[in-house]
Amino acid sequence: MTEVVDSTAKVHGTWNPEFEKHRVELTGYCYRMLGSAFDAEDAVQETLVRAWKAYDRFEGRSSLRSWLYRIATNVCLTMLEGRGRRARPMDFGPAAMVESAQLGEPHGEATWLQPVPDARVLPTEGDPADRAIAKESIRLAFVAALQHLPPRQRAVLILREVLQWSAAETAELLGSTVASVNSALQRSRATLAAQDLSVGGGSQAFGEEQQALLERYADAFERYDIASLVTLLHEDAVLSMPPYELWITGPVEIEKWWAGPGIGCAGSRLVPVQVNGATGFGQYRPSNTGSGHDAWALQVVEVAGDRVVGLNAFLDTAIMFPLFGLPLHLD
Repeated sequence: MTEVVDSTAKVHGTWNPEFEKHRVELTGYCYRMLGSAFDAEDAVQETLVRAWKAYDRFEGRSSLRSWLYRIATNVCLTMLEGRGRRARPMDFGPAAMVESAQLGEPHGEATWLQPVPDARVLPTEGDPADRAIAKESIRLAFVAALQHLPPRQRAVLILREVLQWSAAETAELLGSTVASVNSALQRSRATLAAQDLSVGGGSQAFGEEQQALLERYADAFERYDIASLVTLLHEDAVLSMPPYELWITGPVEIEKWWAGPGIGCAGSRLVPVQVNGATGFGQYRPSNTGSGHDAWALQVVEVAGDRVVGLNAFLDTAIMFPLFGLPLHLD
């Protein structure tokens, strides 16, 4: 049934309230497309501006939601033109050995895949199964895998697999054909399969066991009990620190890092945040002033089964902590 929207808001120069009902899910869609919380919010703002300006021409042949997604898709595809994909440190070269590790020069914000607060991208209402898929589809590893897809394939996969749109609906949105959509979906699935990722996650799914693992991790990290931390790691666990290219892998090397270059993290405090469909942490290290703790990193901890597989410490606290509503200093 076509949605009927009161246009008086446009007449008075304010947002149509019906637009705002879709902001969170549109931000989630744009985040998956763009790999950046900030770019996603810019894309949604542009989407709503275009919708506001064009509402007089909205003929109601589709729902308002479908119309907004069509605009958002076009905005994202335009933003992605001529732009490299958002990367992770692991995309730049082989893992480093701690003995010879050098941080090197930081890359700019536009280089990196970024974390996102759950509240910005996950609707709080709706079918529990749909919410579970939405959570799985904003996992950092999954969004990173999406960045390997050409933009239109990326849109097809998100619309079909995450949002559960039909092939016909997706084709209409993209101005394409059902056959073309099905072909793009097959190619995108093959790309994700090669990276051992799919929507729904299988063993990657986040549940009570994984939440308990994160709680054990936080407890051990605040005590800086390196021996206990190492027992939580998968044999292929990765530690990375954007905006630097450096990354290390394996419990032996990560233990060396924690006991060597990372020893300044001893005495840290962790503040839980909901990030990329799971619990992450704002990390505060003891302040050099001797009073309180200063923001150090936004930690996104990736888990699979009963082990930690990824430790992502986003060090650009000046932009990360305000995004998550975290202060830059704890007394």
